[in-house]
Amino acid sequence: MTLGNFTPRETVGELDRYIIGQDKAKRAVAIALRNRWRRQQVTSDLRDEIAPRNIIMIGPTGVGKTEIARRLAKLARAPFVKVEASKFTEVGYVGRDVESMIRDLVENAIQICEREALEGVQTRAHDSAEERLAKMVLLAQRPPVQMPPPEAQSQTHQLGPLSFQVTPQQPPPPQPFFSDSEVNDTRQRIRSGELDDLEVELDVTDNTNPFMTIFGAQGTEEVNLQDMMSQMPGFKGRTKRRRAKVPEALEVLKQQEAHKLIDHDSVHRDAVKRTEQAGIVFLDEIDKVSSDRKLGGPDVSREGVQRDLLPIVEGSTVSTKYGAVKTDHILFIAAGAFHVSKVADLIPELQGRFPIRVELDSLEKDDFVRILTEPKNALTKQYQALMATEGIEVVFEPEAIENLAGYAAEANTRAENIGARRLYTIMEALLEELSYDASERAESRFLVDVAYVKSTLDPILANEDLAKYIL
Repeated sequence: MTLGNFTPRETVGELDRYIIGQDKAKRAVAIALRNRWRRQQVTSDLRDEIAPRNIIMIGPTGVGKTEIARRLAKLARAPFVKVEASKFTEVGYVGRDVESMIRDLVENAIQICEREALEGVQTRAHDSAEERLAKMVLLAQRPPVQMPPPEAQSQTHQLGPLSFQVTPQQPPPPQPFFSDSEVNDTRQRIRSGELDDLEVELDVTDNTNPFMTIFGAQGTEEVNLQDMMSQMPGFKGRTKRRRAKVPEALEVLKQQEAHKLIDHDSVHRDAVKRTEQAGIVFLDEIDKVSSDRKLGGPDVSREGVQRDLLPIVEGSTVSTKYGAVKTDHILFIAAGAFHVSKVADLIPELQGRFPIRVELDSLEKDDFVRILTEPKNALTKQYQALMATEGIEVVFEPEAIENLAGYAAEANTRAENIGARRLYTIMEALLEELSYDASERAESRFLVDVAYVKSTLDPILANEDLAKYIL
């Protein structure tokens, strides 16, 4: 099983490690993932004609819709972004532009491609960083003769109505010469940990990212002022001095050297290509922008949002700061509870762009039992790991887990059905006292049995008003 070459059965098997049930939805996304690989094997004249089969997941909250899409993207190492359709508004109203989700997707692809590129240069970066650090240590032991710097003249730069006073950075003083034997000896001392307590001064990139919100014809967008100001003289590549111990300084220098070694233009090109060919957009709360057109009355931009989403889903070109991105082969997975409305209430053009519809099942007591025990990241395993840090071994009896699942199912019946998310509130209420006292307890074994579950949760469920707020 290689990256990007999962069979549908293998994909479902991987999803089963984290998500209980929902076999229909898992099969649908597994087929969609495999179809991407199949498309790459098709001859080029037909490859561009094969469009992705977008999916609509229908089901109540907390049954695994988002988790399925997120795990699928992680499995395929594909750019992934989750957006709520209700955040978008029709042009003319205050809200986010629908194209912003594609820009966010490209940013995610940049992070993935940059991380992969950095992994390939770690050895070379470590050697370069170690050599730089050795020279810094030697420099701290043999400082250069300080010459009075010439007085720097401030320069005024104009950015629209704003003006900035910028003082040009002074060139660094000339560095003394160190022989290869001195550098190698110091590197050996760094590796042995002999210099771990020594502090050195180094320049780090100034990563402050001021944002401002602008209002334009396409709605509201956040603009990174640092990106704008980096184009001005005196702002690009600004750094600040800080002191750090040798191990921390080595990591900082290693990151700096790694970034120097990778080809950022190539990373950007690969990210745009990966976005176009493998990107996944999860459109949550799609039911919130649907409406029953038969009822009439005020409909604040809901249908307008659908019409704005339509060209993105069916295939268009979006301008980003890394270049134009085509959305023709991006996979869109929409999801919604559709309690009040139904899929048929979406405009016909948008319905046609989501040919695969999957209904997810509501979770019952048996599902909760499996969720608490089977997944790799089950809640019981999480709490056991958390308490183990305090030296406490938490043991859950199978009968106690059965009871917990029953309480979760009952709480979902009495109040709003929030699916598996109810287990978080149940578990937190159950182990609140232990979490509070754990740091003061001696190393011990804590048994969660039926009696403890009933004594803790019965008083809460018995008081309906209290249960509304706690469970």
